[in-house]
Amino acid sequence: MSTTELLINIAFWVYLALDSLAVAAAAIPFVHMLQLESYQGPMYCKWVRRHMGKWTVYILASCMGFLLRLAGQFLGEGLGTAIWRLGDFLYTVLMAAFGISAIKGQKQAVKPLRYTARVKRLFVPLLLLAFLGPLLRFLLQMRYTNLLNQGIQPWGGWMDYGFWPELIRFLPGLLLPLTVLLAHLITWPLEKLIQGWYIQDAKKRLQANPDLIRIGITGSFGKTSTKYILGTILEEKYNTLFTPGSFNTTMGVTRVIRESLQPEHAVFIAEMGARHKGDIAELCRLVSPQYGIITAVGKQHLETFGTLENIIRTKGELLKGLEPDGCAFLNGDDPNCRLLYEEASLKEKYLFGTEGAGLYMRAEHISAGPDGSRFDLVAADGSRISCETQLLGRHNILNIAGAAALSYRLGLNGDAIAAGIRRLQPVEHRLQLIKGPVTVIDDAFNANPIGSGEALEVLKSFPGPRIIITPGMVELGEEQAALNRAFGAHMAACVDIAILVGPNGKDMEAGLLEAGFPAQNLLLVDSLAQATEKLPAYQQPGCTVLFENDLTDNYN
Repeated sequence: MSTTELLINIAFWVYLALDSLAVAAAAIPFVHMLQLESYQGPMYCKWVRRHMGKWTVYILASCMGFLLRLAGQFLGEGLGTAIWRLGDFLYTVLMAAFGISAIKGQKQAVKPLRYTARVKRLFVPLLLLAFLGPLLRFLLQMRYTNLLNQGIQPWGGWMDYGFWPELIRFLPGLLLPLTVLLAHLITWPLEKLIQGWYIQDAKKRLQANPDLIRIGITGSFGKTSTKYILGTILEEKYNTLFTPGSFNTTMGVTRVIRESLQPEHAVFIAEMGARHKGDIAELCRLVSPQYGIITAVGKQHLETFGTLENIIRTKGELLKGLEPDGCAFLNGDDPNCRLLYEEASLKEKYLFGTEGAGLYMRAEHISAGPDGSRFDLVAADGSRISCETQLLGRHNILNIAGAAALSYRLGLNGDAIAAGIRRLQPVEHRLQLIKGPVTVIDDAFNANPIGSGEALEVLKSFPGPRIIITPGMVELGEEQAALNRAFGAHMAACVDIAILVGPNGKDMEAGLLEAGFPAQNLLLVDSLAQATEKLPAYQQPGCTVLFENDLTDNYN
């Protein structure tokens, strides 16, 4: 082989590698959505079906390259060869441009793609699949040439050879969302093995401390706030570890155990989230909690659960997953929690709340306002604890009552509980008050009908002009339109200006107008960025702005 031929071969294989990198980079938006959908293949496919327009540019780029290469075959040597190569080059350049745009776009994402070890592993088969298209085309061309050299006319003409190999060459880009799905399916068995090892290691670390008090907290809403509240109160007596932020999946909790749990910890609190039946049971098998709190049960993630009944049963998995001598605390103000309480076979089960009979811990004499709340907690034995907190909203008093009930059961006295409650700080993005010339209430993580309704009541308690910026609620299945309409109707009694973001805006607008809200005080925009651009025209010193929910990118 001459030096020129060697350089040509090297350049060819370098080009194929660059082409594969370009396709893999262009796939970043779809990998991002797969991650946001928790690597759930069916949910990712549902997102792809709903956003077919996101696929269009990849289809157009692939078809353009394909058609140019076919045209080049018709035209033969010279001009045809130039057009044939142009189709290949333009396809690669466009894919690279899409990839660069995707990488830059992650900087503006609400929740950018995290390049975890799992994502890096996913890119290995993704690169191989991207490489496979042009490689197969090259191998078919070699086979075709060899047959011609032997005097054999293969496949009966240009359509057979020119069409199918060229189509195969562009398939990874033409079917890019499915290429990502296929890479996910290829890595799935390996990921399950890795996850299984991590989970077993986490279990061993928990079992290494038999005296560790293990607590599970679940609920349709309020579980993150309750976790922070309980952790803060228990720190008055115990060395406590609780999962940070919204780490509430099996792998999230596993990671916290493996990276943060130390022998000196006396209490471990695990938040337990769920989008499918069996999720809470899986978390219980990991943590083996002795104590549990169910904060509330309502309509959330209906898109995956299907019915409220399924949600109730899934949250009830915590009660069945407690240790045999386990102890549970449930929200007595919530009829769904009352139902679970009645059905539970636990020897130790208690209710907390503000109303109704049989409460182990009752909150009463409640005074809630823009500066926080004052109230009394009354235990079943008659002990009374006077409390004050910076946290906003009556629903947070319910969360405090649940955390205080379990703390009392674990031996903390009234003074320690009251001290812990005084130290409570708002959880980021959960009715977090940011004071200034314009007061901001950041409730970006709230996304359910009851919680969003409570946020409106908090906003209503503030003086001066009140503004809401919200995209409404998602994952509510067939009830989504009706529930957002009802949210709009509730909004009408609590706000002076409504800035509605995204596709749910029309439903919320209908509810607002039906409730008599002035149309001139209502604005529909496409994105949160547009909402914040329009906000200065409405805000003034002394006003309060509620940011209610902030959808991740798979809902925008």
